[in-house]
Amino acid sequence: MYNITAYLTIKNKTFYTVLTYYVEGQRKLKWISTGIKENESKKKAEKKLIQIRDEFKEKLETITTTKTEDKKIQITFADFMIKWLDMIKHQIEESTYTGYKRQIEGRLKTYFTEHPILLVNLKPVHILDFYNWLYSEGLKGTTVTLYHANIRKALDYAVQTDLIETNPAIKVGRPKSEQYIASYYTEDELNKLFKIIKDTPIEVIVTLTAFYGLRRSEVLGLKWSAIDFENKTITIKHKVITVTDENEDSKTKTKMITKDKTKNKSSYRTLPLIYEVEQLLLYTKKMQEYYMSIFRDSYERKYKEYICVDELGNLRKPDYVSHKFKETLKKNDLRHIRFHDLRHSCATLLLKKGISLREIQDWLGHSSSKTTERYAHLDSSTKIKSASAIEKALSFNKDIKKDILDQDSNTSTLDNFLNC
Repeated sequence: MYNITAYLTIKNKTFYTVLTYYVEGQRKLKWISTGIKENESKKKAEKKLIQIRDEFKEKLETITTTKTEDKKIQITFADFMIKWLDMIKHQIEESTYTGYKRQIEGRLKTYFTEHPILLVNLKPVHILDFYNWLYSEGLKGTTVTLYHANIRKALDYAVQTDLIETNPAIKVGRPKSEQYIASYYTEDELNKLFKIIKDTPIEVIVTLTAFYGLRRSEVLGLKWSAIDFENKTITIKHKVITVTDENEDSKTKTKMITKDKTKNKSSYRTLPLIYEVEQLLLYTKKMQEYYMSIFRDSYERKYKEYICVDELGNLRKPDYVSHKFKETLKKNDLRHIRFHDLRHSCATLLLKKGISLREIQDWLGHSSSKTTERYAHLDSSTKIKSASAIEKALSFNKDIKKDILDQDSNTSTLDNFLNC
C-alpha cells in the first residue's frame, strides 16, 4: 500500500494536482492537470484532485504487483534452491549446511542447469525426472531420499513466501530406501581385534567405540571432564566433526569443529564406567601427562582436556581414525568392516546377550526406537523359540513320515503317502 499525499496548485492559470509518494525509500513528485481553469470552481478542482489521487494510487499498485509477479516468474528452480540455502545457513549446524550445499550446488544445480525450469512452472514430473537421473548416476534410494527431503522443505518455504501457490514435491512419493543391513563383528572377532590394537595409536578410540557403541564424532569429542572416576560413570556430551567447503579460489578445504553438545537430545547419556575401560583411560591419562612433560612447549595444550589426542597433543582427526582402522584390519587379515560398524557390533552383541531393544536404544543414544529396531532381525533366539513352538503344535503326519523314512526300499508305502 502506498501513502500518497495530494494538494492543488496553479500553473498556467490551471489547477494542477501535485502528488507526493515514496518508492523504495525515494521521494517522488507527480504533477497532473485537473483540466479546470483558475477562474472556475475550486471545489470542483478539489473533487477532481481526489479522483486523480485514487486513480494514480490504483495504477501504481497494479504496476508494483506486476513487477513483483515478473520477479517470481524470472527465478529458476536452481537459483531458488541456492537462495534458500543461503537463507537457512545460520539456522542449522555447519556440518548439516555443508551436506545441503554439496547436494544443491552439486548434482541438483548440474541437472537443473541442463534442464532449466522456472520455479513457478515446476511440476511433480520434473522432480521425478530428477530423481530418476540421480538413480542413473548410481545413487541409492537412501541418498535420493535426502534430496527429496531438502527439495520439499525448500518448496514449503516458497509457498510460505508466496513465490508459488502449492508445493509440487508433496505429490511426489518419498523415494524408497534400501533395507539397511549392518555389518558387524562377532564376539570372537572383537576380542581378536582388541589384542591386535593393544598399544597402538587407536587402542583407546576403538575400545571406547566398541564397548559403548559410540559414534566417531562422540568418541573423538570425549573430554576428561566426562569421566567420573569416583562414581564410575562416563558421560557422552561432546563431539568432534569435520566439514568440507570451498574457499574463494574454489579449492576444497577441510576443517575440524569441536562441539559441546551431542547429535540430538537422546545422544546425551551417562553410562557405567566399565573396569577394563577405566584402567585403559587411567593409563592413557598417565601417558598424556608424560608426553606433555617431555615435549613441553612443542606440546599442543589447546586440546589437553580431550582424551583422543596424539603424542603432541593434537586432536585425532576423524579421517585419520577411519583410515588407520581400515589399515589395521587389512594388515592383520581381519574381515573388513567400517569403523562405524563397531557401533553396530556393540548393538548386535548386546542383543545376542539378551538385552532388550529399549535398553540398547538408551545405550547407543538413538533418538528413535525405529533406528534400534534395525537390529531386531539379528535376534535368532526368539526365532528358535518360535520354530520350536510351531514344531510342537503342528506335528501332523509325524509318525507316518517316520515310517516312510524307515522303509526307504518300500516304494509302495511312499507312493501311498504321496497319493493321500
